[in-house]
Amino acid sequence: MKTPRDLLLAQHRAAEPRLEALRREVVQHCREERQVAVRGMNFLSLLWRELILPSRHLWAAVATAWIVILLVNLSLRDPVPSGPVKVYAPAMMSFQEQQTLLNALLTDRSSPADIDRPKSFTPRPSGERFAVKTA
Repeated sequence: MKTPRDLLLAQHRAAEPRLEALRREVVQHCREERQVAVRGMNFLSLLWRELILPSRHLWAAVATAWIVILLVNLSLRDPVPSGPVKVYAPAMMSFQEQQTLLNALLTDRSSPADIDRPKSFTPRPSGERFAVKTA
């Protein structure tokens, strides 16, 4: 017994060659229009149409992210002093005194103490590794 699907396909099987020919015509027409449109466009409009326009939401998100990064960068920048920088003499002298004291403490001019020389290592045969020495 044939299913309803088989019956419908059998009825419309005669229309397949006409539909296929119509499809070929439409596809050929679309290709020709596309070639004419591409030849008539300059590079920038073609770039806009093929690259930017299909993913405009993505490009808008990228542009927004860059604007946010730029604003954060500008807000975190240190302000430039408008006039000459004032140096306070007492604080500067205190800093210099601390520097000289630190240099004096860090430079140790004494000779190094006698350090035990490392004992020379003589390898033993593998059988003597675990030997227990008796006194």
